[in-house]
Amino acid sequence: MATAYDKLQPKHHDFIAKQKLFFVATAPLNEDGHVNLSPKGYDSFVILDDLTVAWLDLGGSGIETMAHLKENGRITIMFCAFEGAPLILRLYGQGEAVQADDPRFPDLLTFFPAFEAARSIVTVKLDRVQDSCGWAVPFMDFREERDQLKRTWDHRREKMGDELWPFVKGRNATSIDGLPGIE
Repeated sequence: MATAYDKLQPKHHDFIAKQKLFFVATAPLNEDGHVNLSPKGYDSFVILDDLTVAWLDLGGSGIETMAHLKENGRITIMFCAFEGAPLILRLYGQGEAVQADDPRFPDLLTFFPAFEAARSIVTVKLDRVQDSCGWAVPFMDFREERDQLKRTWDHRREKMGDELWPFVKGRNATSIDGLPGIE
């Protein structure tokens, strides 16, 4: 049975801190547009307060999440227990992708001490928190993080220097549905 809350509870803080993986889902307003669901890893998620969370957007194969957030702000974040007691935690809210060239970005980056750079930091104002049983989620053992994305960013930053941000902007200008991405 699902239980809804108006903000994160202490038990949710503890649960989130133990998770190695979370998922984010967004969608465009156009009914023919593509719904996006992305897995996120690393130590890239923080709770700013009981109604605000953020994660470090290191980049990926597209710009769907940012494009959808720019268009309508709607987002759902999901955590699920792969170890221990079963639980699914969904965070619903309105998100914003704070790009690396935004004046707020450096202050937000301090919440992620293991990282020196990113494409954006997504902040989400929560309007609903919901947990449910998660009985159908399988047990899985965590082995290790993949380091390829971190290594790629480090290599590009070292190799490209000041040309990195224009490169990132060029590759992430529009979503698969033609919505604006990085500006």
